Amino acid sequence: MSTLFLQSEIKNPYSLYHKMLEESPMYWDESHKIWAVYSYKYCTEILNHKKAYIPAVSENSFNEYALKISRNLARLSNGVQHEIAKESAFIVFSYMKNIGIDSILSELFQNNNNTEINWVELVCKKLPVLTVLKSLGFTDDDSFFISKNIEPLIKIMQPNKKSEDIEAINAISEKMYVIIEKHISSISFYENAITAISTKYGISYQETKSVFVSNLIGLFIQSYDAGRGLLSNALLQCFSKENSFKKTDKTQIQKLVVETLRFDPPIHNTRRIAAEDIQLNNSTIKQNETILVVLAAANRDDRQFENPTIFDTERTNNQEHLTFGIGGHMCLAKYFSINLATEALHYLFCNFKNISILDHEIEYESLINARLPKAIWISIYN
Repeated sequence: MSTLFLQSEIKNPYSLYHKMLEESPMYWDESHKIWAVYSYKYCTEILNHKKAYIPAVSENSFNEYALKISRNLARLSNGVQHEIAKESAFIVFSYMKNIGIDSILSELFQNNNNTEINWVELVCKKLPVLTVLKSLGFTDDDSFFISKNIEPLIKIMQPNKKSEDIEAINAISEKMYVIIEKHISSISFYENAITAISTKYGISYQETKSVFVSNLIGLFIQSYDAGRGLLSNALLQCFSKENSFKKTDKTQIQKLVVETLRFDPPIHNTRRIAAEDIQLNNSTIKQNETILVVLAAANRDDRQFENPTIFDTERTNNQEHLTFGIGGHMCLAKYFSINLATEALHYLFCNFKNISILDHEIEYESLINARLPKAIWISIYN
């Protein structure tokens, strides 16, 4: 059986995950030479294991700027490099100003004159990146350029890239890097932060600056990718026949967002490489073998979540989902993402009284690791 499939080609991956949780929570896929772990227990063990490394990104044919970005991202590094990148990313996050998400949404909807909209194109692909850009004071021109051109860069995270993907990454990486480097150099915290990290870890000022710029680009990538998926999947849950709640109650919306992250997350799996032999479930994952950590399956493990196939916003441990990872490589955008989706849905239901889904047959992007709707057409009017 193959553990790797495109989300566009399978209607319900959760039926497969259920089967694997029951029969083979740890499985060797001979055809792809990859271990797949499905249970909550085994996924957390691998995510927390110090010798389960993030796989190196294929850098063949990357230009100078694409190389800088890929080598400095917190999500794609290990050991001390990861610590430096993570600390840099945390500093950038801590200096983001609170920006009224409502005002950004108002602008997006003002530019739309139709009562039928594609939620993915109008909101999901724009709001997360624009929120980060505006919170860090980027100009309107730079914000427009970055938000319009971030899509090709998300493929820098993917293990397998086509030649056209590399061409697209190279084509945009230099201009994107230069714009962000220029802007971040003007921010008040920048000089002190660069100097502090450079001194602490004994790396050059220039290297430290590159880490800062790269991780801000990484934040844009995560915002566009996972942020888009969460906004999409949470909206679908709002209109699920099984879910009934007061759609203008922000507390209830936030609970729905958290349960969506468990029940139908945007990111379904991540990968690790065994840096040395790893013992798991009486099996040996040999050094250099690849591990597929199926987060979406772990989120539905009945040994961790009661009645996991039921969407239940009141389950007491929904926040224990693995969608953002766990341990040292846990996504720093966790609370940002939850707040963003909550505010966006609250705005939608408070400003439009009549909202309905127009097409219930959702198609998904041709990706292995993420389940992202291509489009969600809705009708909105007062």
